[in-house]
Amino acid sequence: MTEYRLTNWAKMIHERDCSGLSVSAYCENIGIAKHVYYYRLKKVREAACEELSRSQGTPSDIKSDVFTKVELSEAVPLPTSISRKHVCFEVSDLRLIAGSDYPIDKLTELLHVVSSL
Repeated sequence: MTEYRLTNWAKMIHERDCSGLSVSAYCENIGIAKHVYYYRLKKVREAACEELSRSQGTPSDIKSDVFTKVELSEAVPLPTSISRKHVCFEVSDLRLIAGSDYPIDKLTELLHVVSSL
């Protein structure tokens, strides 16, 4: 039952993301309170983290060379033109800018993690 509920909640969160609506507007449209939406979002995120942890082993099993350091900064205005040496992705309120030499497999992993938040 829990898995069924989490699957439906994940679909709801995905629908809200794709709708372009704010959380308030989306919740009003489907008839739930904002705190219910955020509760479901929290539970889906926790389940995703648990699944990731199970699939990758315990923290002591994870090798440090698997991770890529990601520098986060405060919101920086996007340059009027980004050179061809950079790639920029925007996901919700998060902006990722990477050099063209950034390994594509690491960028793919990073985008996967960010899109699941």
